[in-house]
Amino acid sequence: MTRKQKRLALIGSALGVLALAVGLILFALRDNVVFFYGPTEMVEKHVGQGTRLRIGGLVKTGTLTHLEGKSVKFQVTDGKADVPVSYTGLLPDLFKEGQGVVAEGALDSAGVFKADSILAKHDERYMPREVADALKKQGVWKEGETAPAGAPK
Repeated sequence: MTRKQKRLALIGSALGVLALAVGLILFALRDNVVFFYGPTEMVEKHVGQGTRLRIGGLVKTGTLTHLEGKSVKFQVTDGKADVPVSYTGLLPDLFKEGQGVVAEGALDSAGVFKADSILAKHDERYMPREVADALKKQGVWKEGETAPAGAPK
């Protein structure tokens, strides 16, 4: 083999090893990747039952229902679509109707989002970046309004 052929073989081998390493990393992380959707995006994409994801928007006024124990039901809205959510556990202290929320979980067979964690704003001006982006995309967020801390400008 000439020097040029040896160099090409070495580069080809290195690229093969790199591709294998990236493939193994992606395979190992496949269960840890969680996508974020707004309610309208979730309805439009027809997310399948059992798919783990995060949904974000506002807790729709008049939908928060406290059930027995630590269970609650509410709807997350972006002004165009609503997603029913059920959650069992402790809610953040500042969780309430009309406020920004991000819920992580999966859809059940009835189309209800079963959340296993709820994230709420931490002060009166904060909204998670994903929620602000989704609201802007849906036209609910007005550019002239004061942006909450943490929201993109």
